[in-house]
Order: sequence, then C-alpha cells, then structure tokens
Amino acid sequence: MDDSWLAALALSPWLLLGLFLLVVGDAFLVVLPSETVVVALAALAGATGSPPLVPLVVVAAAGAIVGDALCFAIGRRAGLDRWRWQRMRPVRAAIDRARQAVLTRPAVLIFTARYVPFARIAVNLTAGASGLSPRRFLPLSAAAGVAWALYNTVVGAFFGSVLADLPVLAVAISVVVAIALGLAIDALVARAIRRREERESGR
Repeated sequence: MDDSWLAALALSPWLLLGLFLLVVGDAFLVVLPSETVVVALAALAGATGSPPLVPLVVVAAAGAIVGDALCFAIGRRAGLDRWRWQRMRPVRAAIDRARQAVLTRPAVLIFTARYVPFARIAVNLTAGASGLSPRRFLPLSAAAGVAWALYNTVVGAFFGSVLADLPVLAVAISVVVAIALGLAIDALVARAIRRREERESGR
C-alpha cells in the first residue's frame, strides 16, 4: 500500500494546530476522536520519525488542558442543565454520578474521567458548577492532561517503532489497542464506582 500520504500528513505545517483544535473540541463533543488521532500520530512518529514526539505530547496536553478548563468555566457560569446536550442521557447520568463526589475526591475523578469521554465532560462541568476552586481544579486537570497525552503517545509510538517498515499497519494496530485499553479503563472505573456506591448505600 502506498503510504506517501502518511508522510505528507506528518510533515504538514497545519498538523499540530489541527490536533490542538481537535483535542479542545473533544472536551465538549465526544464524537471527535482525539485519543485515536493522538495514538495514530504517535504511531506514525514511531515508524517514520515525523511528527516529532515531544511537540506532539505538548500540543495534545495543551489541548486537553484548555478544553477541560473551558468546560469547567461553562459549568461555573451556566450550571448543569442550560443546554440540550447537557441533558442528553449519557451526559446527565454521568453528571448525576459526579455531582456527589467531585468536592470530596476531585483528584480521583479528574484523573480517571480524562480517559472516559462522557465522564470527562460531566466531571469538568460538575466541578465548575459545584464551586470547586479553580486553584484546585486547574493543577489536577493539567496533570491529568499531561498524563493522558503521554499515555496515548507511548501506546502509539511503541507500535510505530515495532512496525517501522509498515507504518499503515502500525497506525491501525495502535488505534485498535488504544480503543481496547480505553474500553477496559472505562469498565474498571464503572465497576469501582458501582462497588463504592454499594458500600456507601449499605452503611
């Protein structure tokens, strides 16, 4: 398969700007595949050397931090039910789960939610609407964004380096693995939340 288009993509001067905007947008629109794109670009970097990994991590982390901060600001200013998308069933269910815990264990919620799309939106909105201090939220969000960017980049770069002669295959496999790991994390987080709620309700 001709992979010259991948090389052209990796060298595009607009690539990192596009990635930044995509990751920021993913803070509100879960249909935007920011994790998938970061992993794919990291796989491409591991296979071909472009785009450079350090700028990739920096831009992905910056987009995550900015997007989460904007979502937090919306929750702080507008509350949790002003717009229709906030009342969508998955978002509303996630908000209801996050509302009770965001003030008592924000670090756990912010770090785990970064890997679960609907939970990420819900936690950031709820943190803003519940009065969590920006001085507490922003450092946690920044650390979570950097960890998320590093995680996705490492996954992609690993497969890219292993399959350096087959960049298209490296991108495909790394994306599938990243999605599978994301689903596993989602399931583990949901199970932990259910068990905690069951213990608290049994008191």
